[in-house]
Amino acid sequence: MQIHILGICGTFMGGIALLARELGFKVSGSDQNVYPPMSTQLAEADILLTEGFDPGQFDPVPDLVVIGNALSRGNPAVEYVLERGLPYTSGPAFLADYLLKDRWVLAVAGTHGKTTTSSMLAWILEYAKLTPGFLIGGVPQNFGVSARAGKKPFFVVEADEYDTAFFDKRSKFVHYRPRTVVLNNLEYDHADIFPDVEAIERQFHHLVRTVPGNGLIIAPQNDPHIQRVLEMGCWTPVEMLTESGDIGWRAELLHPDGSVFKVFVEGKAQGTVTWPLMGEHNVNNALAAIAAARHAGVPVKVAIEALASFKNTKRRMEVRGVIDDITVYDDFAHHPTAIKTTLSGLRAKVGNARVIAVLEPRSNTMRLGIHKETLGPSLDIADVVILYAPEDLNWDIESVTTRLGEKAIVFDDIDAISRHVSEIAQSGDSIIIMSNGAFGGLHEKLLQSLQTGKAPL
Repeated sequence: MQIHILGICGTFMGGIALLARELGFKVSGSDQNVYPPMSTQLAEADILLTEGFDPGQFDPVPDLVVIGNALSRGNPAVEYVLERGLPYTSGPAFLADYLLKDRWVLAVAGTHGKTTTSSMLAWILEYAKLTPGFLIGGVPQNFGVSARAGKKPFFVVEADEYDTAFFDKRSKFVHYRPRTVVLNNLEYDHADIFPDVEAIERQFHHLVRTVPGNGLIIAPQNDPHIQRVLEMGCWTPVEMLTESGDIGWRAELLHPDGSVFKVFVEGKAQGTVTWPLMGEHNVNNALAAIAAARHAGVPVKVAIEALASFKNTKRRMEVRGVIDDITVYDDFAHHPTAIKTTLSGLRAKVGNARVIAVLEPRSNTMRLGIHKETLGPSLDIADVVILYAPEDLNWDIESVTTRLGEKAIVFDDIDAISRHVSEIAQSGDSIIIMSNGAFGGLHEKLLQSLQTGKAPL
């Protein structure tokens, strides 16, 4: 069977392509921008890539076209598919129909932490010799790939609430029909498709409606939006992540940066996690992953052992380089809550050493200015804040500097950011670059500038 994927170079659709190839399909695809690392992964899997959406790519005519959610009406390839009556589907529907229908699906949903928690969960199952399949919106460093079919029955999927396709505006996760669900958290995001947080809550409840009575939902007790979702109706047992008491899952920090913590279930200590990650948010992610793995039959003590060797997903507080005792981190944070929790974890790790935060407001929600009132407070933990203002930003980012005062400065040029940061950086500093995109290659530019332009202090 020949399938052709429109929008193939996105992380999700690229993962679909790799899974389809592993399942024995002949796969081709196209995207507006075909570039590494996804293009390299796809080429190595013998997947033919076309740049652009010219209808000529449908010769020969595929048996099925899989259309990514980045494509819409007016796209020449989409119009060709509709006019010629070619069979088509969405990425989530293809995944459900061709791979998930006979699997025990473990889905991780939430505004924050989906990628990290999914990676933890997949690694725990792998460590327990269960060889799970997975599809994750990043590259888990324990595996080196974002997707694989694995062995039955277990399949871990990062369950995104973003819409499915131009012809299916439901959230992707309603297609997956999981038996185990993690609801990490819920906040307002994706302002380009959701008018308010209540609309997101309704989509999360659609997911809850699909979980069977013999399944399991893992959820934080202190998240009011998640609690409202569950109050809409829940037909599945729920295990809570708590902050105190003897109910559900709880962690006790043995080091303030979260690098060592004890795990409790129903008030009983299960063991201690010692790992290279930092931050209370990652501790909570770990609790959720351990709870989900237990539902799949992995003993808690085995899950704790697994996390000791867990390597975080690329671009999640990834150390890109250390020069003259200046550490440069790359992080995907692009929502004020994620920014604050990430910076809090770094502050707990480095103590009084300087933290320089560099932010690109790249997500659709951030570019619309939805978070402009909370962005400043989320960055306040840093000692120095560098804000990038691209030409097409829809609001005045200078307003954030009013809240942050002299510690903040705005640039409209990425090269200028690199020069400025390299000039002010001192031995012992931590520089954290936050963006959900490539940020114009700032990481490499800064490291090169630090390498060539600074003498050891």
